[in-house]
Amino acid sequence: METDSPAPADTPRTPPAPAAPVPAPPPERAAHRDPGPGPTLRESAAPGPDVPAPAAPRGYRAVFAVTEFRAVFAAHLLSLLGVVVSELALTVLVYDLTGSPLLSALTFALGLLPYLIGGTLFAGVADRYPARRVLVVCDLLCAACVAVMLVPATPVAGLLALRCLVAAVAPVFTGTRMAALTDILGEGDLYVLGRSLLRIVSQSAMLIGFGAGGVLLTVLSPRGAITVTVVTFLCSAALLRFGTRDRPARAVTGDGGGTLLRESLSGARLVLGDRRIRALMLLFWLPAMFVVAPEALAAPYADAIGAPPAALGLLLCAMAVGHIGAELFVGSALSPRNRSRIVLPVAAAGLLPLLVYVARPGLPLALVALALAGAGAAYVIGLDQWFVDAVPQELRGRAMTLLTAGLMTVQGLGMALAGLAAEFFPVHQVVAGSGIIGTVCTLLLVAEVRRAAPGRMSDTEGRDGADRHVTSR
Repeated sequence: METDSPAPADTPRTPPAPAAPVPAPPPERAAHRDPGPGPTLRESAAPGPDVPAPAAPRGYRAVFAVTEFRAVFAAHLLSLLGVVVSELALTVLVYDLTGSPLLSALTFALGLLPYLIGGTLFAGVADRYPARRVLVVCDLLCAACVAVMLVPATPVAGLLALRCLVAAVAPVFTGTRMAALTDILGEGDLYVLGRSLLRIVSQSAMLIGFGAGGVLLTVLSPRGAITVTVVTFLCSAALLRFGTRDRPARAVTGDGGGTLLRESLSGARLVLGDRRIRALMLLFWLPAMFVVAPEALAAPYADAIGAPPAALGLLLCAMAVGHIGAELFVGSALSPRNRSRIVLPVAAAGLLPLLVYVARPGLPLALVALALAGAGAAYVIGLDQWFVDAVPQELRGRAMTLLTAGLMTVQGLGMALAGLAAEFFPVHQVVAGSGIIGTVCTLLLVAEVRRAAPGRMSDTEGRDGADRHVTSR
């Protein structure tokens, strides 16, 4: 792996004495704070006295300068595209086998429901075992499950059960990867930007993956398209196995495997029992629960306003486009200190664009409102830093697994509640009501986050832009 050698940006350079060689940089990882406004990765050897130091990469470029992160990023992109393609192909396959719209829709729902089970019961895996081993095994297990889906003799019940198993593994994989990023990128601004990049990929993959899946299904059978997912999972496992370092587990216990469930549940109790961590976790979950209402009701709303068939795709894409644009802007244009400052104001106002639905807007205005609501998710960049600062290192894997599981669960619950409400009220009123209720709940939660602050709103603000360098990568 590459090793970056630390030296403050403002350190004066003096020529070394001829008889005293410059010592080699230590191989161990060192965390160093620099009063500059952003993170830097330093060169492995200090430049000579007459050679100007090359400009260090900043922002997202600095994250991609870390070799291990490039492997994680590529693995994430491959597996995510494979999952999206398989979800679409499996839905078509189940419908072809049964002719049942209910079972076809249930295939999508089963991608959300097991998150809570897997994230709660198996969260201990993320801290109990080395991260690289957990990630590779999760990928291989998912590849095996998808491979069994390809067997023609697999019944529909078996397909749905395998879908549940893949979904149950997903929060363990995601939580472990989130915690491993703190080892790869450090706990400062590089971690925040790395998480931002993975979120951007997730949003983009939803747009690209469904389109790619539709194209594949025009030339391949559903099982042929599902085969692509097996390949992407195997490629992801290979990238993680050979592209990342093997690090020890965070929580080492001498007990046998029978304590895994106890560790998972005790970790959940410790995480949720801490007032600060609980408040921050709810700040991830609560706005996400309400913001999904317009996406869940996009089809009936397009029908209600008499929009053309293509409008449904636009309504489903608008929020993701807003999210990607805002995340890129906040991650590249704002300093860590300013990202921290906007967390609570943006979270409090993020659902307000949905109030436009009170007036039952036409397609153009609805698209603008959805894009603005998507942009409101940019507060999560600063919230990531607060969360990693608040969670003890030995609980980090379990906390992030629980965070992922809860996020997917509340989004599924939000969609279900929006659909239920639309059975009794007009769609535009349901969406507007989600904005109103969600804003009130978020304001109450913002007040709780302020009360739970440990003296200062976050360590990031106290650093005043002093970010950590990452070495030994």
